[in-house]
Amino acid sequence: MDIQMKTVNNIRTLAADTVQKAKSGHPGAPMGMAPMAYAVWLNQMVHNPKDPTWVNRDRFVLSSGHASALIYTMLHLTGYGLEMDDLKQFRQWGSKTPGHPEYRHTVGVETTTGPLGQGVANAVGFAIAETMLAAHFNRPNFPVVDHRVYAFCGDGCMMEGISSEAASLAGTLKLGKLTLLYDDNEISIEGNTDIAFRENVGDRFAAYGWQVIRLQDGNDPDAITAAIEEAKKDDRPTLIICPTKIGFGCPAKEGKSSAHGEPLGEDNVKATKENLGMPEESFYVLPEVYEHCRQAMEKNEKAEQAWNDLFVSYCKAYPELAEEWEAWHNPDLPDDVMMNDDLWKWADKAATRATSGDMINRLAKLLPNLVGGSADLAPSNKTNIKDGGDYSAENRAGRNMHFGVREHAMAAICNAMALHGGLRVFCGTFFVFSDYMKHAMRMSAIMKLPVTYVLTHDSIGVGEDGATHEPIEQLAGLRSVPDMLVFRPADGKETTAAWLTALTSGLPTCLILTRQNLPQYENSGCQAMKGGYILADSKKPVPDIVLMASGSEVEQVMQAKEILGQEGVDARVVSMPCMELFLRQPKEYQDSVIPPAVRARVSMEAGVTMPWYRFVGLDGKALGIDHFGASAPAARLFQEFGFTAENVVKAAKEVLGK
Repeated sequence: MDIQMKTVNNIRTLAADTVQKAKSGHPGAPMGMAPMAYAVWLNQMVHNPKDPTWVNRDRFVLSSGHASALIYTMLHLTGYGLEMDDLKQFRQWGSKTPGHPEYRHTVGVETTTGPLGQGVANAVGFAIAETMLAAHFNRPNFPVVDHRVYAFCGDGCMMEGISSEAASLAGTLKLGKLTLLYDDNEISIEGNTDIAFRENVGDRFAAYGWQVIRLQDGNDPDAITAAIEEAKKDDRPTLIICPTKIGFGCPAKEGKSSAHGEPLGEDNVKATKENLGMPEESFYVLPEVYEHCRQAMEKNEKAEQAWNDLFVSYCKAYPELAEEWEAWHNPDLPDDVMMNDDLWKWADKAATRATSGDMINRLAKLLPNLVGGSADLAPSNKTNIKDGGDYSAENRAGRNMHFGVREHAMAAICNAMALHGGLRVFCGTFFVFSDYMKHAMRMSAIMKLPVTYVLTHDSIGVGEDGATHEPIEQLAGLRSVPDMLVFRPADGKETTAAWLTALTSGLPTCLILTRQNLPQYENSGCQAMKGGYILADSKKPVPDIVLMASGSEVEQVMQAKEILGQEGVDARVVSMPCMELFLRQPKEYQDSVIPPAVRARVSMEAGVTMPWYRFVGLDGKALGIDHFGASAPAARLFQEFGFTAENVVKAAKEVLGK
């Protein structure tokens, strides 16, 4: 057996041992994909384990994240600092080897994966980011941005709609540095894929505009390596179809669904090692395999050193670009942005979708690496960067992305663009359609990625389009996501606060924006970055009642304050654009805004009332809409559903017992 097949088989047995020790996991896919991993990680991918964050490294995405034992095995063998004891702690509390690969948790993992298909979209995002940065920074003889993206996916990924969305866009954009290797083992949890999945995947991808390479045997690392070399010659993204056998090498389970999601069993692991000609000892790596992997990484160390030398020369030849490089790769906002008074100047009554659109363009002049786009809704959600150009296969320098009607893929693509580094990323759609991309937004939060979601047409204010387009429960849903900031501004200055928060918090931020025009408030401003603040105070140190709202309903509670004042009730108005930020403030600040002694409280928001009960308490009242909307002009809907100053006044009197 040559060293190549020894290494492939050792990958298989090490993955099987890892799952067996944990008594849970997925051994079959890693065993089938071992030749793919060998070809990519040892033969083709340019990466340096001694410098995992090298900016010009190739990116690897394991879309079929349940096969995590494979990536952990490769990280161990190639020297990323993942020790054998870490493999033995697979899926255990506090280990570096969780059940699915997690970004920030395990060195060498580029993105968190597991929800099938999202990794395909992540790979597309990595490839897009590479082309954008290359277009801006590369110069003749100085290809400082020049790397590829490799992704593994399985049948489940191919069934998920997000992979189709992303692959269609990738073909349109001709992302030639993207190579997707398809683990075509024809097995799912329930059995053979024939029961639910009989399409010709290759023909589908060819129709998307991909180069498709069909291998005869996915167990041949030489054939896979040759296919990757062929992929490099084409300006289209490439799908390499690798026919494999799940659980390869296990006499009792090879090619069976029982190899998918459960350990092989001690006897079957032993039989597998005997069948593959490997020692019986658990967690054993042949010395020659370790040496082979070490030698394979030496060429990558040399590749990085050559790039470092190139970059030094680049900085001397193009000092202005070198300064830009540092600025683009610095997550902190420049001082001329944070201290720019012009960002806070708003005069006219306007919809917050319009003020957000103006903010995008004000920021775009200050931040040349601000890029983004919409799911075919840019004219409506005001996400276009004027004079920014349209990103396309023909124009990699464009700052405006056109994602098409592909919300789920859009969010996952933006996740990877943020992960890549060098870009500040936003994307937009109508708020109600955030449901389509919710899981990718959840992944933004899990990875703590600074992706900005511009979500417009935020309530029944959508009006005539009716219940299907009027978000009711979405605010509560997004607010329930840990490490997600949900900002619903009431005017231009709060919109500024929302955008600056999005660009500085290090967390994903949702900007929930109106279609209808809103007034500009004299006392709003940077204090909105605390999430909640006193917009209009009572005359007395302790108010009779606290009125709270976000977004468009701030207007109604401000009017209610005036009416109540005329009737001898001294009210305080609290604008609450971001509950999550407010709850992160010190308790002393929270109590200064909403005094615990004041139990008379009323909130109003054009969404379900659920999130407000923690603020209004047992004695207060939350006004909202706990049913779906209707089709009618917005003003009529607000009137019919009780979003009026008069209804706030009525509720206030009830709470006060008047």
